Amino acid sequence: MPISSISPSISAPPLSVSLRGVSRSFPPVLKGEAPRRVLDNINLDIAAGGIVALIGPSGCGKSTLLRQVCGLDTPDAGTILIDGFPLSGIDQRCAIAFQEPRLLPWRSIARNVEIGLPPRTDRETGRDRVAELLRLVQLEEASQLRPRQVSGGMAQRASLARALARGPGVLVLDEPFGALDALTRLTMQDLLLDIHSLEPATIILVTHDVDEALYLSDRVVLLGPHPQAAPNSGSVIRRIIDVPGQRPRDRVDTHLARLRADLLDELGVPTHHTQRTVNSAPLGTTA
Repeated sequence: MPISSISPSISAPPLSVSLRGVSRSFPPVLKGEAPRRVLDNINLDIAAGGIVALIGPSGCGKSTLLRQVCGLDTPDAGTILIDGFPLSGIDQRCAIAFQEPRLLPWRSIARNVEIGLPPRTDRETGRDRVAELLRLVQLEEASQLRPRQVSGGMAQRASLARALARGPGVLVLDEPFGALDALTRLTMQDLLLDIHSLEPATIILVTHDVDEALYLSDRVVLLGPHPQAAPNSGSVIRRIIDVPGQRPRDRVDTHLARLRADLLDELGVPTHHTQRTVNSAPLGTTA
């Protein structure tokens, strides 16, 4: 079914996201230890309708930063702005999808998607919106199946549809395709871009896949400890990379290959690549 045949019935306009001096620490594991600092003075501006990927080593605070953006956690310092207004608690204009689909096993796929509808949505509007989203993620024929009766890729599509059900202005994705096989993952990446072309929410995506980050996003934000920082100083924005070209991009584009080598080098993965050509912002800037 052509994606243009779906109408964005209740979608909110995409919203800008700004982080100003955001820091986050957690209590020590053992008595007498210092608090564990995860994020340190994060400053970032994301334009309405943009797609930004967060990458970095495990434990550097990528998922912690996502939780700040959608109000599931509160920073120790700094401010988060959604559409120019300070975030206070969970913002109904934001939606999140996780690596695991987290579907309720006793509900059908359609009724799982239903959960994401805005409060007080009338029955007819809700039914139409669920049907629209199931068409969009190509799950019409699976609408009455239970989660145990569908594949991992189908379950993840249902999770994405549930996140889209309220028509969010900001869509937060925490490794949404990380548990999928390679081919299904590529298909889901294209599906996400198709959905974004129709319902262009601002998307903030965490991934460990450098190729995925470069294929999907306008900018790639590399998080990690400052190279000269003392231990337990928390992660900073080490680099912001502007990805050239329009989506969908050519997966074998030579410019992307150079960016991939550069990012892998930054992540400590040797590529034996001698040239580093990249359009990026200096350390600690918002680009």
